[in-house]
Amino acid sequence: MFDQLQFGRIDREHFVVNGVLTNANILPHNVRNRAFNYADGFFESIRVAHGRLQHLELHFSRISDSLEGHKMNVPSNFNAVTFEDSLTALIEKKGIAAGGRIRVTFFRDGGGRYTPTSHEVWWVAEAQSLDQNEFVLNEEGLNVDIYPEMRKTRNLLSNFKNLAAQIYVHSGIWAQQQGLSEALISNERNHIIESTRSNLFLVSNRVLYTPGLDGGPVGGIMRAAVIQAALRHGYKVYECDLTPQELLRADEMFLTNAIRGIQWVTGYRTKRYFSNTAKELVAIVNDTLVRG
Repeated sequence: MFDQLQFGRIDREHFVVNGVLTNANILPHNVRNRAFNYADGFFESIRVAHGRLQHLELHFSRISDSLEGHKMNVPSNFNAVTFEDSLTALIEKKGIAAGGRIRVTFFRDGGGRYTPTSHEVWWVAEAQSLDQNEFVLNEEGLNVDIYPEMRKTRNLLSNFKNLAAQIYVHSGIWAQQQGLSEALISNERNHIIESTRSNLFLVSNRVLYTPGLDGGPVGGIMRAAVIQAALRHGYKVYECDLTPQELLRADEMFLTNAIRGIQWVTGYRTKRYFSNTAKELVAIVNDTLVRG
């Protein structure tokens, strides 16, 4: 049976493992590793455009914060330069000359049960190409609603992309069952903080509102890039608590993540939204992309 499980299939045969470009033969797939047993780690999703890594400074900063937050040691010879060099080698090996995505997974090495015996780290990167080179706004808007079955509890790890992702998995299943594009996630104070795979922005009178990081959303890379770009172009941006009432009063709603960029929402229940600001911001973000 296991011979029939083509892990990742053909386009995943090359990886970066602890900074070394390799193939699947030395991947640390082991049922005893802590990523498998305890979801003891986190990951990063990095966009490639024009064959180049995008927003790498923001990603590396979040990785550094995530390592500290998870009480993991910084891997030896791991810095912004060696990290970029390793991922660039992977991009070249995969032949990605335009758009692509990279997932980098970090997990604690060693044994132990809930209490680990080591704080050293393994990291594994994999890459795949995408059809779009730059970010493209979705032609058909998304339909969303609030996921009612679970709340995200705020804690020291809330802002990271943790391997323990049950609320995102189950909110995605719920959205699929409801015929929705995506689900919105609340914290324990019933504030809307993010969606299944994205950060959330509202627009009212051309002013942007997004949940603050103290409310518990993932500290998204595209969230940060959009805030920076919007401020440079004269938009006002407020980080604040959002309630269902604010969703109904807004002119626009859009979602952001590092891979898809900006995706506009057309409907929340009976509310319908415009997409003018989202269109403008997609163009602004694309203008900031690193090119060859």
